[in-house]
Amino acid sequence: MTVSGPAAAVATAGLVVAVDQVTKQLVVTNIAQAEQVSVIPGLDLTYTRNTGVAFGALAGGGLIVALLIGLSLALLIGYFAANKDKPLLWLPVGMLLGGALGNLADRARVGAVVDFIDPVAWPAFNIADSCIVVGVFLLLWVVEGGPRRRSA
Repeated sequence: MTVSGPAAAVATAGLVVAVDQVTKQLVVTNIAQAEQVSVIPGLDLTYTRNTGVAFGALAGGGLIVALLIGLSLALLIGYFAANKDKPLLWLPVGMLLGGALGNLADRARVGAVVDFIDPVAWPAFNIADSCIVVGVFLLLWVVEGGPRRRSA
C-alpha cells in the first residue's frame, strides 16, 4: 500500500493542525503571556501573540494578511489538483495546509497567532510555522525533481 494523493495530504494536514493546536493550548494554559521558561541554554518557551505573518511582518494588517493567505492556499491547492500524482507532493502540501490552518485557527479564536518556541537571536515561532518552512523546502525539492526512481 502506497501513501499518496489527496487523502495523504488531508491526513498530514490534520496531524499538523492537531499537534500545533495541542502544543499551543499547553503553552496558553501553563505559561503567562511574555513569560520565559528556559528549556536549554539558547532556547526558551515564551508565550507571545503575533498579529502579522512571518516574524511579525504586516502586523495589524488583518485584511491584507487574510487575502495573502487565501491566495497562497488557493494557488497551492490548484497546483496540487493539477499534479496530485507527482511522487511525494502530498507531503509538503499537507504540511503547508496544516500549518496555515493551524495559524488561521489561532487568528479566528484569539485574533493573533500563538508563538512559543523562542531561540536566541530569532523571533518566536510555533509548530505550524515550522511545518510551513519545512513544507516550502520540500515543495521546492519535489517540484524540482524530488525523488527519482532507480532504473533497473
